[in-house]
Amino acid sequence: MDRVLVPIDFSEESHHALDLAYQIARKSNARLILLNVIEHPTSQNFSALGDALPGDFESNVYILQLIKKVRADLTAIIEDPQYSDIDIRFDIQIGNPYKSIAATISEHEVELVVMGTKGASGIDEVLIGSNAEKVVRYARCPVITVKHKVNITDIGEILFASSFTENNDKIIDHLKKLQKIFVGKLHLLKVNTPNNFERDQVSKNLMKKFAGDYQLEDYTLNIYNELSEEDGILHFAAESQVDMIALVTHGRTGLMHLLSGSIAEDVVNHAKRPVWTLNIHG
Repeated sequence: MDRVLVPIDFSEESHHALDLAYQIARKSNARLILLNVIEHPTSQNFSALGDALPGDFESNVYILQLIKKVRADLTAIIEDPQYSDIDIRFDIQIGNPYKSIAATISEHEVELVVMGTKGASGIDEVLIGSNAEKVVRYARCPVITVKHKVNITDIGEILFASSFTENNDKIIDHLKKLQKIFVGKLHLLKVNTPNNFERDQVSKNLMKKFAGDYQLEDYTLNIYNELSEEDGILHFAAESQVDMIALVTHGRTGLMHLLSGSIAEDVVNHAKRPVWTLNIHG
């Protein structure tokens, strides 16, 4: 892994994300990129580190003062001695937060986003408004969301929920990389619902084929019956006391085709543990 992105708004949750991202970057020898986005009523996004500002004089004076404050705060972070053993940089963007994050992912070929969320009261309350939902649903790289302080060594049990009916070639390298970073055991999970029921033996055969085809190591097979996929994932995670939930989504609706974007957002919003999501742009 070469580049890890942390969108940061200086909230407590985004600092938890920074802390986990630092641990990942240190372990994988990756560059850490901090991104702060200042919202501006313009259709364009541009860097605050060099481009001219659009708009009227008064709003520009305010934004320039805000940029100065943000730059000082970010500089203090990257000059903190605790980050001296990694390559850490920052960028300040002005414009639409989600578009800025998406552009940064593309421009820097980011391989992982680590971001903070508040949780059940609304994923859109922390970081950068409802744009957090868009990052989870549409980002073209894996995203880890966190609510609390997380130590990389404490994540040893990873729940991976899927239908296991897809061509998983786009998934497996990312999933194995996740397992390697956290040195975790994978708990493969198929959730059965009244509207999407499957016999246990069919589900187990699909999971066994998935594990065998991709030569997975250190894993378990699990089936859980619940009224909805998201409740099944959350309840199994709580009962099994896993440390992280991993989901693959299409970034669109559609029950358990892999998992729909809305299911992923619900899990991210309500889970008490970190959630890893990957949109395969299906």
